[in-house]
Amino acid sequence: MLKFDATTTKLLEIAYQGGDVSRRRRMAFDALHLSEGDVVADIGCGNGLLTEEIARSVGTTGKVIGIDPSVDMRTPASSRCSGYQTVQIIDGLADSLPLQDGEVDKVAAVQVLEYVTDIPAAIGEAHRVLKKGGRFVAVDTGCKTLDWFTNDEDRMRRVREAWDHHYNEPRVAAHWPRLTREAGFVAVEVEPFTFTDTTLRPDGIAFMLLHLMSRYAAENGHMHASDTEAWFEEQIELAKQERFFFSLTYYLMSAIKA
Repeated sequence: MLKFDATTTKLLEIAYQGGDVSRRRRMAFDALHLSEGDVVADIGCGNGLLTEEIARSVGTTGKVIGIDPSVDMRTPASSRCSGYQTVQIIDGLADSLPLQDGEVDKVAAVQVLEYVTDIPAAIGEAHRVLKKGGRFVAVDTGCKTLDWFTNDEDRMRRVREAWDHHYNEPRVAAHWPRLTREAGFVAVEVEPFTFTDTTLRPDGIAFMLLHLMSRYAAENGHMHASDTEAWFEEQIELAKQERFFFSLTYYLMSAIKA
């Protein structure tokens, strides 16, 4: 799994406020169908951007509980949400939530389930903490949908195979309908949305992944640093030549506790 240390957190802070990730976050936000007074659990809250947006929407009568196992992510989340008395940022795992049964109206989990070892347990936990009629919204990556142009297909293959080690499940959406229904959810839905770029923007998902994938492959011994640096430099050069192409599909998933 990717380590969210201070360097990674700084990179993500820039990308998460960019257009691409803002759109991804907005997809989850809209699907929650928030109302004033809602109690919401933001699982894997990261740096707290979605947490803050939810807090504004539920108002002073609502409550948002941001949950994340990484102190490097909870620290900026706590700082960002410090002006909201209705927000609580706490340590916790998706498959063992530090919440009471039926405590919340809505649960959000954006790019979380793909990293969880026991996805059925995490879905079961979301079901447990939700009130009857509560809504569970998740967004995860379609890891097998990545299409990234390169002049060196063998090196690109090795970069992708290295990146495969950083998540636990590449096809969360394919399992979502069965696992949510087995957990007791109804009104199960899955909707794809795709990012396709022919430019390399500093705030984009492609630029973020370029940094994260090259670093992960080298630091975890999957590739030599010289190879990942060459891949990185090639993508920068392709962008300068107006030959850059990147496409990746995410999935917005939702379900209701019966």
